[in-house]
Parts: sequence; structure tokens; C-alpha cells
Amino acid sequence: MSGAELFNQLPEDIISSILSLTSPKDTFSFSLVSSSLRSVAASDFLWQTFLPSDYKHIIDKSVTPLKYSSKKELFVRLCNSILIDGGNKSFALEKSSGKKSYIISAKELSILYGEEPDHWTWKSVPDSRFSKVAELKVICRLEIKASLKTNILSPNAKYGVYFIMKISHQAFGLNSVAAEISVEIGNRKEVQHCVLGSTGMTNFEEKQRDQRLPYKREDGWMEIEIGEFNNGGDEEEVTVSLMEVKGCHVKGGLIIEGIEFRPKH
Repeated sequence: MSGAELFNQLPEDIISSILSLTSPKDTFSFSLVSSSLRSVAASDFLWQTFLPSDYKHIIDKSVTPLKYSSKKELFVRLCNSILIDGGNKSFALEKSSGKKSYIISAKELSILYGEEPDHWTWKSVPDSRFSKVAELKVICRLEIKASLKTNILSPNAKYGVYFIMKISHQAFGLNSVAAEISVEIGNRKEVQHCVLGSTGMTNFEEKQRDQRLPYKREDGWMEIEIGEFNNGGDEEEVTVSLMEVKGCHVKGGLIIEGIEFRPKH
């Protein structure tokens, strides 16, 4: 008798307990290998172990009521992201691991002069998950900050922090001076530099290889990695910032959707 046949003869609760020690990705794969495992791999007992412990609190904050008939269906639904906290944050689970990710919308960020119409405008765009994004009209000092309590993230996980943005066709001044980006948690602070604009950069890229550039996301937006940190599970606050205050020159055309905290492997 093969190992697979012996495994299939185990009681369902034993198989379910074994699968709970793997990952959602592995469980999806196991359900395709054996028809006898399919029902076990879809059990509420199993998928409850892959959901975060505070999943009820999270779905209670959903802007749109969630309908689901099983814990597996709920898991899959959360992998597609939901809007929470009055539509100012987006929450999702990573499908392969079940780890949490959050996007803080521009409305929840601390943006210098963000409420002054001479400097910033707030508008709706069809490809944003949020009702409003911020577009920079003109400014000299660019200061954007966000903070998040680490206890709402998955414990014992590495996280990357990403600035989600676009550059308008009328953008100017965003390539002149590199912006400072930082991630601070406890007594640890990581500082890097980035170039917000991605056009008109001939020799500049060659001279500044250590500076981060925007990259295209699957959702059509651009992102710059601000930094990373390890979440050990303690209740701390992580603060991230993007600042360009040294150039003393005007700039405009930056469109901000938000800042994302997502698992990093």
C-alpha cells in the first residue's frame, strides 16, 4: 500500500489537523490531488485555522456586508480585499500564507498642507479602490507620513511597506532631488532614498543606483518600497515617511492612493 493510500485511510479529523500545520497554498494543492481529501480540505475546522484570530472583528468593519457559506469561502473572499474603517483602509489576506495586509488610503495619511486647495486636490479616479486620492498641484516641501499598530498585522512575519502612486502627465519637479523614505519601529529606523518621477532620467539613474524607483503593480498603479521590518508580535507602532524638503524647488503632479503594509518573503 502506498503512502498516499495510507494517508487517505486516516480519520478525517487527523487529516484535518495535519493539513492545519501546512499552509493555505498546500491545502489548495492537496484538494486537487485526491478526491477523498477534497471534503476534508474544505472543512470549516481547517479553514478557521488559516483565518486570523480577529477575523470577526475585521469583517464587522467591512463597508459592505460579507456573505459566505463556509470558512473557506470567507478566506477566499478576504484574499480579494475588502474596504474597512469607513472605506479609508483596505484589508486582504495573502492567499499562499493567510497573512494580513493593509492599505492606508491617502485620506488617512498625514500630508503637509493636504487640506489646502492651493497645494493639493482630492478627486475620484476610476481605477482606485478608494473614493478619493490626493493629487499634488504645487508645493516646495513634500511631507507624507503614516503610522500603524503592529498588533493588527500577522505576528512573526516580515513586512514590506510600499508607497502607492501615479505620476500625472503634467508632473514637474519630481526628479530634481531624491526624496527620503524611512520606516521606524521601536528604536530601529531604516532610511533610504527614492526618485518619485520615472521619466526624463538619462544619466541620473546611472549616477544614483542606490535610489529606489517606482515599479508597476498588477493593479495598474506604481509603487516604491519604503522599507521593511520584522513584526515579532509585540504591540508597537511603526511609522513611515516620505519627505523631500531639502530641494526648495516646486514640484507637482504626484497622485497618491495610499501606503501598503504587506508580507514579504
